[in-house]
Amino acid sequence: MLDAGFDSPHGMLPIDERNPVILENDGGRDNWQGEMAIALAAAGRMTLVGIIVNASPYWPDIVANFQDWTGLVAAARASGISAPDPVESASPPLHAPASGIIEDTMPNNSPGAQRIRDTAHRLGRDYRPIVVATGGQLTDVADAYLIDHTIANLVVVVSSLGQANASTATVGTPNGDSDPWADAIVVARYHFVQVSAYYEQSQDVSDARVAQLPNDRFGQWINAKRPTILPGFGPSDQISVMAAVMPKYAQTVARMAKSGTASAVAGTGTPPLTVIVPALSNDASGTVWVVSKGDSVTGTNAFWQALTSL
Repeated sequence: MLDAGFDSPHGMLPIDERNPVILENDGGRDNWQGEMAIALAAAGRMTLVGIIVNASPYWPDIVANFQDWTGLVAAARASGISAPDPVESASPPLHAPASGIIEDTMPNNSPGAQRIRDTAHRLGRDYRPIVVATGGQLTDVADAYLIDHTIANLVVVVSSLGQANASTATVGTPNGDSDPWADAIVVARYHFVQVSAYYEQSQDVSDARVAQLPNDRFGQWINAKRPTILPGFGPSDQISVMAAVMPKYAQTVARMAKSGTASAVAGTGTPPLTVIVPALSNDASGTVWVVSKGDSVTGTNAFWQALTSL
């Protein structure tokens, strides 16, 4: 038992494959988060209950982002796979109030925040909260708390962001640099899983495995997306899904709490913009779990097992 109020989880994190999952992300072309979640849900490996689409400094065109995600869902449905309708959520960064008190923050009351709040009350339980698995900024998750404080124990946020080792972490680049005040709210008010175990994702769907893709619209969608996947050890947002629903994924996990602040480079502008983000360090009673090493091979294999079972 990791925490009073949480059901006994199957792995090292306070959630597992039994928790309902909402995806939240910006662009839909640079990683496999959506495809992995839809395939795993179709194979009975997780329960996908929502998709929220934002913009960010990296993917600023919310119309294009939404088209990418609706295209993915359409391809899945055309292949006989159920997937939830994406919610378009324009969510400008939150701003710290003059008082510095989180609850004094002016909320966006965005569609994404409303969806998180409503789903938390409908499906979340103190012993089995919903998961919001993010691959972008944390604005909507923080906003959901601002419009309804009572959801704090009904939601666990699992995010691909920041940098970490076994004893310290920063809630910054990548993804965490886009809304530092939202980061501070999530760290302070939610149970939060930071996944900073990036891997080389360009070979998840290699040339050698293309022939194994499903012979349908979903398989065609995945094949067509391959050239747009970011190479190297950059943001591989599907690690938020791996950590959320695969108990064997998280290999090095540290319990942490906020210990101060750190600087992070934000966005892609010139000159670079520096922002201040939460810094974390080990704390046995902290409400943050930081994954600094994950078994991406297990995650990729589960993705393929799901795809070949469709």
